[in-house]
Parts: sequence; structure tokens; C-alpha cells
Amino acid sequence: MTLQFTPSTFLSPVSRVDLPAYDRTALTPAVVHFGVGGFHRAHQLTYFDRLAGLQERDWGVIGVGISSPRMGQVLSGQDNLFTVVERGSTASTARVVGVMVEYLLLAEERAAVLARLADPRVRLVTLTITGDGYAADGTAGRPSVFGVIAAGLELRRQRGIAPFTVLSCDNLPDNGAATRRAVIAAARARSTGLAAWIDRTVAFPDSMVDRITPVTSAADRRWIAREFQVDDGWPVITEPFSQWVIEDRFSNQRPPLEQVGVRYVDDVAPYKLIKTRMLNGAHCALGYLGSLAGHRRTDEAMADPVISQYVARLLGDEIAPLLPQDVPGMELHAYRRTLLDRFGNPAVGDGLPRLCRRGSTKMPAYLLPSLWAAQAADRPRKLLLLAVAAWLRYLRGVGLRGEPIEVEDARLTELRALAATGTTAVLTLTDVFADLAEHPDDVRTIETLINDLDHRGLTSTMRTLLCHH
Repeated sequence: MTLQFTPSTFLSPVSRVDLPAYDRTALTPAVVHFGVGGFHRAHQLTYFDRLAGLQERDWGVIGVGISSPRMGQVLSGQDNLFTVVERGSTASTARVVGVMVEYLLLAEERAAVLARLADPRVRLVTLTITGDGYAADGTAGRPSVFGVIAAGLELRRQRGIAPFTVLSCDNLPDNGAATRRAVIAAARARSTGLAAWIDRTVAFPDSMVDRITPVTSAADRRWIAREFQVDDGWPVITEPFSQWVIEDRFSNQRPPLEQVGVRYVDDVAPYKLIKTRMLNGAHCALGYLGSLAGHRRTDEAMADPVISQYVARLLGDEIAPLLPQDVPGMELHAYRRTLLDRFGNPAVGDGLPRLCRRGSTKMPAYLLPSLWAAQAADRPRKLLLLAVAAWLRYLRGVGLRGEPIEVEDARLTELRALAATGTTAVLTLTDVFADLAEHPDDVRTIETLINDLDHRGLTSTMRTLLCHH
């Protein structure tokens, strides 16, 4: 019989599904999280769930959606319970996560969110609102996450309550500093005294998060219902791998997440540098090249031997040599091997359209820094330049076989207009490409590669490049 979620604690076990082994009613609401999407539920909430499973009851989580009511509508009928399915290449496991004690929607329940932020039991605020969310906060009808955080801190200051820590879990080059700037800017609009108090007393630790979490499809939900006998309105499918590194700097009590695999460090920068340049950078290249070839998922693209060889060589020959070589837990050869296995996992084929979104934000954050570093060190970079060429070719919205591609980018109109006048013109966007346009040899290589993609195709272009690399 299919198990239905009910507003009560589960009373009977279900074969092959791990259920919460703790009293959910005893959890203290200590964390407020903004941006309850698939990644947060597959990543941070699973860590806090495992912590609760160790009978650490002090770290229940309040989830806050930003503007869309859909997640809250689903979770409200499931007592905020949901299923996380880890799909490996040979086996899958499922667990019901119960550590979310409440769900609120900022767009409709701002007063309630503010009340939770002012609660002395809340010691940590976390965010996964995407990189673009920091620039778009409070615009175009989007509720201001940073505005309500600043207002919550103002109430705590007025009432003599210690401030909470604000921890960004978004993929930004310096997410701690970006969050600090955004919160202080929102506070300054309220009062300069509040902004100064936040600057002086609130910690904004840096962090690095890593777990591939594709969008859950209707077919995924049907498969989970058949395979695990769980009727979940919005489950999450993810990979077995998970990593979370946090700067050990808090303005309030620190959750003992080291008990469940989180690494607290003095400096997150080298971890983030390796992860963003290798995983996220390779994701960019894989997304654009795979999409041009007509693939839809990462595992499909990696099943193409030429693309798989390209990604392996890109990581090993051009990206890894420019990275720190002695970071504990991040040995580069082993990390590269792990990434290739993860990309090719057929059970968690990440959608290439998701990887390709927001290229004007992702490319300068993840892939182009490796190119700039290679230029500075005068190291080989043709494989990196092919990724740039693939992105520029992808912006046309047409694959190499003439099939339409839906391109999602806030700067698409601007990029296409410049690209229409020539490669050099688009490369003059210094806020995206830095000084790439001032490297004539690299510009010519990009132009040649775009022409090769158009007239020789992806496989021939890549084989030639790999043979001469």
C-alpha cells in the first residue's frame, strides 16, 4: 500500500524507507532558512535531519519561501515532511526528512517571518536564493529577503537579544561578504546605527556547498511511489555525494554539524576555489557543448566518448594545475575522478538546460577565472577557449543540427546584439569577460572554434583539439 503523508508522525515503517527516529515535536526552531528549493531540501536539511537523528534537538529548521506559494501548498499537506532519494549508479535509498518544523511564505507572511527572526531561540539564518537573488532582492515585486533580515536584527537589537549568524549557501565567489553587503545595505536604509551595529556584531561566515540535485519531474514522483511506496507531492532526487564546508565564525551558538560530516575551517576560500572552478566550471562547459550536440542530460553527454574525454582533459590539464594542491579533503586527482563519476551517473542525470541558465552570471564566476589564470601564467587554454566558443554559439538559440534551444539569461538581448556584430564586440563586455578582448590570439582561437563548430561539427572540432592539445 502506498504510504500517505499525514499531519501526524509516521506510525508504521515502510520497506526500504528511513523514517525520522526522533520526536519532531521536541525540536527547537533554531534555524530560519530562506529559499526552500530542491537543493536546500537535499543538502542542508538532510544534515540537520541527521543531527536530529543523533538526538540533538536544538536545531529544528523554519523554512521560508520567497514568492511562489506552490512549495508551501505541497508541504502543508505533508506536515512539512518530504522524501529525499539518493540515486547511485547501482542502488537507491530513500529517507523521509522531518527536521523542518514550520514553513512560511515571505510574500504573504512577512510579519510571521519577522516574528521568527526576533525569537531568541533562532540562532542561525541560512540562504539559498541563487546568485541572481542578491542583485534582484526586492525588485520587480520580489520580497526583500535582506530587508526582512535587517528588520529582524533591528528587533533583536532593540530587545537586547544576541544577533543570529547569517550564512549564505549560494554559489557565489565570496558568499559571506556578498551577504554582509546586502544585509548592511538594507539596514542602512533603516538607520545608520543599525547598519553599524550589524557590521560590528553579526557574523557572515563563508561557505561551500556541493550536491548535484536535478529538478524533480512527474516521472520521478511516479517512480518513487512505485519503488518506495511513498506518495510524496514533491520529493527530491539527488546523488549520494554531499559536501559542506563552513567558515568557523559565528555570532551566536554554532550547530554541531561536524557530527554529521560538515567541515568547519578557518578559511573556506581554497575549498570554494577548487569546487567552483572544477565542478561548476566543468558544468558550464559540459552544459553548452552537450546542448549544442543535442543532449539533454549530463549522463547522456558524458556517454559521448569525445565529450567525456574533453571534460576529463579540461579538468586535469587546464583547470587543476592552476589550483591549490594541498587542501585537506580536496586531493585534486581524486576529486577529478569523483567529478567524472558524478557527471556520468545515469541515475542522476542533471538537465543540461539547468546548467546552461544564467551564463552571463555563471561563466565569469566559474569558468572564465580559470581562463584568466591560464592567460596570466601563460599555460595551455584551448579547451577553456572551446567552452567560451560553445557558450557564444549556444546564445544563438539553435543547436548544431538546427534544433531550437531555449536560452535563459537576463542579458540575452544585449549579448545577442553584440555577438551579431562579431565575436570581438561581445568580448568587450568587461564585466563578463574582463580583458579577454585584449588577447588577440585567444580571440582568434574563439572565432576559429565557433566557425569549426558550425562547419565541421562538435565531434570533429573536439577530436582535432584533443589530438593537438
